[in-house]
Amino acid sequence: MARATVRKPKNKAKDGSWTEVRDGMRIDWDLPITMEDGTVLRADVFRPTKAGKYPVIMTMGPYGKGLAWQDDLYATTWELFTGDHPDAVKGSTNKYQSWETVDPEQWVPDGYACVRIDSRGAGRSEGYMDPWSPKETDDYVECIEWAGTADWSNGKVGLNGISYYGMNQWWVAERQPKHLAAMCAWEAANDYYREFSRHGGILCTFIKSWYEMQVQPVQYGAGSKGYRSWVHGDPVAGPPSLSEAERKKNRTDMAKDIQSREMMDDWYLAREPNFKKIKVPLLSPASWGGQGLHPRGNYEGFYQAGSKEKWLEGHGLEHWTEFYTPYGVEMQKQFFAHYLKGKKNGWEKKPPVLLKVRHVGEKFVERTENEWPIKRTKWKKQYLDTAHMSLEPKAPSRKGKITYEGMGDGATFFLPPMDQDTEITGPLASKLFVSSSTVDADLFLVVRLFTPDMKEVTFKGTVDPHTPIAQGWLRASHRKLDTKKSKPWRPWHTHDEKQPLKPGQIYELDIEIWPTCIVIPAGYRLALTVRGKDYVYSGEPLNLSNFAHPLDGCGPFLHDDPKDRPKKIFGGDVTIHAGPNHPSYVMLPVIPPKKK
Repeated sequence: MARATVRKPKNKAKDGSWTEVRDGMRIDWDLPITMEDGTVLRADVFRPTKAGKYPVIMTMGPYGKGLAWQDDLYATTWELFTGDHPDAVKGSTNKYQSWETVDPEQWVPDGYACVRIDSRGAGRSEGYMDPWSPKETDDYVECIEWAGTADWSNGKVGLNGISYYGMNQWWVAERQPKHLAAMCAWEAANDYYREFSRHGGILCTFIKSWYEMQVQPVQYGAGSKGYRSWVHGDPVAGPPSLSEAERKKNRTDMAKDIQSREMMDDWYLAREPNFKKIKVPLLSPASWGGQGLHPRGNYEGFYQAGSKEKWLEGHGLEHWTEFYTPYGVEMQKQFFAHYLKGKKNGWEKKPPVLLKVRHVGEKFVERTENEWPIKRTKWKKQYLDTAHMSLEPKAPSRKGKITYEGMGDGATFFLPPMDQDTEITGPLASKLFVSSSTVDADLFLVVRLFTPDMKEVTFKGTVDPHTPIAQGWLRASHRKLDTKKSKPWRPWHTHDEKQPLKPGQIYELDIEIWPTCIVIPAGYRLALTVRGKDYVYSGEPLNLSNFAHPLDGCGPFLHDDPKDRPKKIFGGDVTIHAGPNHPSYVMLPVIPPKKK
């Protein structure tokens, strides 16, 4: 897409804001919102030209409200998205498209006011940058109340956005702002420790690269050195132009925040939502391909939320796709029309779980369910047989073991070919009996699919085009369980006490494997790989402009920090034990057809 025609702002108010009418919308640029401590955040408001009071669709986050999706930072994702899904951008000039937020040209004509706010220290908002912090949540509460009492608002605010713009919804919803009427947290993690800092206790290096590549370039103060709006030409992250040293002093060091905290502590707990306090109507859409960041939070958020009116949705394809396709937009609009406009449109009659069941070849079949996990699930334990490297319905009658290098490719166990099409939908879990030659071990579990001729089948992930079916992780010294929170299908580790291993001693490890969905065709084989490092796709990787490294199976969600995983500790021999006294298994959620 060519750059939009830039119109230099005219008649700016003393507070720096200005208003214009264009493309069928009244746009208020850079409206100031003063926080309790005096910090000024900035908002863009897109609303109908006709005077009135409209329901609000809001996002607040650090990506720069004025940064065009098409600009250099996200250009490759825009090209992929629009090339594959032209129907999603049809009927819009796309001038106002911004990463992971709604397109106002698709919402304002339906009678909504779309509000985009730069979070503290980001974009056009001043202050100290500290993403996902309690202070950011305080700000979000104030912004919701500001929008709920604006003269163009009907008093009902809905939150709707992808990833970051969904993640911070969980924290603000538990505060129960008066004017918050509904939330749609699309592909949105919420457990700061378990989902985007330390998978199973193992440091994920994603946050460091994400912060450096996607957030710091649009930190307040980049000014004329940074990006400019494609619409009005002002700096996306200004107006002041500060030195890098000045900006560094005005932001937290996220990598250090996480690297310095291996165990769960008060810092993490302050960033963990209390789901029971979430009472607002909830739509929680998850992606089957979101392994490494988002899907777990959507399932846990739906499962644990105190909302009486809540829905879970599951879909596939890329992170930036279904939110914008007619499928996703129609679902969002039906949900918000019901709760923000009071329309009796049938939303309230929808079953609580809406699934696009995944088939090989990125084919999906829509189906509804009444609960999650699905009640009719047949939980099938498949036991590891080290003698035949297979998965069996019963534990082997003889003891066995297999040893692999602790930071190596590990071992793979196969089910026999399926004798009929078989659906697996839901959370998975594994119990492994493991010993190590050192005081610790990192286990990477990968659930994989193979064709009858043993070629691996991968799927489109949220950002990586070649992801396996499901993944799980655990640092053996973090094996301690919270027995009250744990379920047979989802172990819950406390991560509050490190329990080193005695070399050679066998330990029982319960490992969470994140939820997934796949219909396995007859003749295909499912496999479990237990590795000592991240899964790697054997084919050609993908390069995207907003990620530092090629995407080759796990996307940017890697565990490759040498300080967190010193070879002296994690490079020793790891042994998986099997047999009658050590029944290692993986438990699969097999879904039988619905009874007619």
